[in-house]
Amino acid sequence: MGTLTLLASLSPSAYADEGQWQPHQLPQLKNELKRIGITIPAEKLADLSKHPMSAMVSLGGCSASFVSNAGLVVTNHHCAYGAVQRNSSATRNLIANGFLAKTRAEELPAGSSERIYVTDKVETVTEKVVGSLSARLSGRERNQMIQNRIKSLIAECEQDKAYRCSVPSFHRGLEYYRIRQLMIRDVRLVYAPSDKIGNFGGDIDNFEWPRHTGDFSFLRAYVGKDGRPADPSPDNVPYQSKDFLVVSAEGIKNGDPILLAGYPGRTSRYKLPTEIRSARDISYPRRVAESQADLATIAKATQDNPESVVRYASVAKSINNGMKKTQGLLDGFSRKDIAAIKDVQDAEFRRWFADHSEAADKNLLAELDAVIASDISLSEQEFAMNVALHSDLFRSARSLYRLALERKKPDADRESGYQDRDVPFLKARLSRLEQSFVSSVDQARWQAAMQRYQQLPAEVHPAGLDALLPSTDAIAGIYAQTRLATTTQRLAWLDKDADSIVQSDDAFLKLAVNVYQIGDAMEKRRKDIDGNLERIIPRYMQAFINFKKTQGKPVYPDANSTLRVTFGTVAPYSPRDGISKGPFTTVEGVIEKNTGKEPFAVPQAVQDAVREKRYGVFRDKVLGTVPVNFLSSADTTGGNSGSAVMNKQGELIGLNFDSTYESITKDWYFDSAITRAIHVDIRYMLWVMKEIDHADNLLKEMTIKYPH
Repeated sequence: MGTLTLLASLSPSAYADEGQWQPHQLPQLKNELKRIGITIPAEKLADLSKHPMSAMVSLGGCSASFVSNAGLVVTNHHCAYGAVQRNSSATRNLIANGFLAKTRAEELPAGSSERIYVTDKVETVTEKVVGSLSARLSGRERNQMIQNRIKSLIAECEQDKAYRCSVPSFHRGLEYYRIRQLMIRDVRLVYAPSDKIGNFGGDIDNFEWPRHTGDFSFLRAYVGKDGRPADPSPDNVPYQSKDFLVVSAEGIKNGDPILLAGYPGRTSRYKLPTEIRSARDISYPRRVAESQADLATIAKATQDNPESVVRYASVAKSINNGMKKTQGLLDGFSRKDIAAIKDVQDAEFRRWFADHSEAADKNLLAELDAVIASDISLSEQEFAMNVALHSDLFRSARSLYRLALERKKPDADRESGYQDRDVPFLKARLSRLEQSFVSSVDQARWQAAMQRYQQLPAEVHPAGLDALLPSTDAIAGIYAQTRLATTTQRLAWLDKDADSIVQSDDAFLKLAVNVYQIGDAMEKRRKDIDGNLERIIPRYMQAFINFKKTQGKPVYPDANSTLRVTFGTVAPYSPRDGISKGPFTTVEGVIEKNTGKEPFAVPQAVQDAVREKRYGVFRDKVLGTVPVNFLSSADTTGGNSGSAVMNKQGELIGLNFDSTYESITKDWYFDSAITRAIHVDIRYMLWVMKEIDHADNLLKEMTIKYPH
């Protein structure tokens, strides 16, 4: 039975605010949308060609939305942080000072790897991907056949080179959809406030409430004069966005309904208890320790060098964000035994399954447990290998050699990631190091990582790898014998064949050749395990969905970086007895946090405006001041950063940018009582633009509804 059929049979009260719904599922939720006060017809929300869904875009890791018909895109400050960093130097520090282009000519290139993706078509292709696969195939054979079918579907979809297509799986392989996205390659930085506003509170306040962060920025999409995506060029013109969001400064209050649309990254709500325990006890602690050590190495290697600090600012921010989220998951696991909760649910399911399964599925759960155990074991070795090879230059060398090897094959037979369609992304990744790499820092990171690798249990070291790795003392010599630290040299190797790389005297390329067989052997094992997962997990998921149906519980796929819609209400929460938090913070709270030192240094212009109460039309009638951030019960995760938060009419009232610390475990288990997403109130964004940064050109460009 398909997901849509199941949804139709659920009672409205089953949904609460849990669920990251595919747009086509929303008509099945029309009663729930009406109940909380959403006035947009569910059928309209399900149509990607109609407002407001046609205004939603992906940045390939973050979410965003069009806010003018000239390709103006609003997203989070931290989503555009890389673009700000790449245009910064120690003498022109846009991170600290902010940036505003008063004219189109002043807009800056966001970076060679930056893209804006506009989803315009989603179609089911499950039968084309997994139909008529023989049960006698090995795991690796099955995986290869599925990947070949997916590549064929993508190639068919990308006949028009303006589009980037993908075929992700849903419900852990039970369903597949082909998604077509217009891919805009010329992206420019328009406006980002100082990080004293956009990153106020820094890593200290990350995932915390109360929060006072103006986490917003603006980009613009450019295309060729024919209106089609084009490589960056001064001759390009702003993309004429079919639809855009009206910005509402009319305000919201506690209890108001909200809609949120974006591209959530990954959730794990259908994982088994053994997978939860593996994450809790092994992979997450190692990941946190690895991040902490790497950040310490970066800090030490860049100290007293302002230029290096700027170059690694985006890298360090990304590591810090991931580390705090992972630590939050560990803290959440300590606070609430999610594995034990899942044990109860799993036992209940297994009892139900024993009574309702077909004869052919009697061994399904035993097979499932075995393949999950294999997956966990290999994942530990993959983690160890990533630690051992923790160098940007080493990764570059391995990518170059792999590309050269794959080019020996017809394009359709190459591994995903190394086809002709992927070469521009490889080139962009190699070029990006120009602004985020220092040889001495990279060397320090790799030496420290090698020491940590040696401390990992011997059983997780990939077979044969240790003998091929240099000693930590020999690493300096490798950097002395490479030319890959120069962007022109890295790019020059893109067009070389495998024999040329094998014969090269470049130390990193030689090392990449030597370790290739180790990585290839692990990749083959991964394909075998993935193929077995693709054979077993969908059958498990179908049974689990049927089981959920009997309980009247929500059925939605785990997040997988595809367009989703969630909804909820503006709402406070109680993290523990006697304490209530939210749902709003205000500019007075910004001043209260001011210490004059990073990350709580408030710009003088903000201090003056608050002291003089220059709130204008952005003053909330109930709060008596300008709101900064607010909470809602929407179901979000990483990737939802920058997602449009809309009122009941589909007007922009905020930007999603974080979750409370107590909510982090929602990736594994949704607890409606304490799960809250954190949003920038659009009134604070507009207030900063008007009173602080005088972004009058952008305020004029957007369509803004002001309070009467």
